Amino acid sequence: MTALPSGFRFSQAALQDYVDCPRRFHLRYVRQVAWPAVTATPAAEWERHLANGAAFHRLVQQHLLGIPAERLSHTIADDDLRRWWRNYLTGGPRGLPETRYPETVLSAPLGGYRLVAKYDLVAVAAGERAVIVDWKTARRRPRREHLARRLQTRVYPYLLVRAGAHLGGGQPFAPEQVEMVYWFADFPGQEERFAYDEERYLADEAYLADLVQEITARADDFPLTEETARCRHCPYRSLCRRGERAGPFAELAAEVEGETDFDLILDIEQIAELAF
Repeated sequence: MTALPSGFRFSQAALQDYVDCPRRFHLRYVRQVAWPAVTATPAAEWERHLANGAAFHRLVQQHLLGIPAERLSHTIADDDLRRWWRNYLTGGPRGLPETRYPETVLSAPLGGYRLVAKYDLVAVAAGERAVIVDWKTARRRPRREHLARRLQTRVYPYLLVRAGAHLGGGQPFAPEQVEMVYWFADFPGQEERFAYDEERYLADEAYLADLVQEITARADDFPLTEETARCRHCPYRSLCRRGERAGPFAELAAEVEGETDFDLILDIEQIAELAF
């Protein structure tokens, strides 16, 4: 059996790591290895991009909480961040329900552990619908079929149905009332929308439970991925003898680039939990 750290919680990023490369999951979450390698080169450009992504999320959160856009605009010095902010103000997602919950964390039990997610935004019309919005700052727009395969597209709607009743005034959302929207800061007006339904909900519940069971049933047999292209932008590549130098930032796959670990920055006091 896998000896996961005490209090370990599964997130979409952790599950995605396992699906992409079981060894990476083992190194990052079981052994908790901090390996001093960058994800992409040039490192300074990659780090600036990550910092801008985090800053953009903070700007949108502050705006949704009521801070005037003009006041926030004066705090921006970076050109990329300024462009994303302008795109958000002029071309942000339309038709969202009026009640907004930015940076919301939900949690529910799953396979003896907890499944957690931090949502950029949940917009709610109580008793009618809930729209999950995820801000993406990738330089390259992911293809819809790639987004459809990502664990985020499965975990976020599923967990909102499981644990989001308090956002709708105490009434759980039916799967058909939930929609997931990816909004791209460099591609305003080209968001991707994914509807949800009972069939998907039941399939996701079974898949996620099986995935957790598979992970926890392993001993130390966490094999390396056979898709070696993924190693080019993995910080553990040299530890796994899959290369010394990080791949170029310009070649970083959009679905990976857009998944910085913002969802792992969890404030435990904010987690709306379901009892075991």
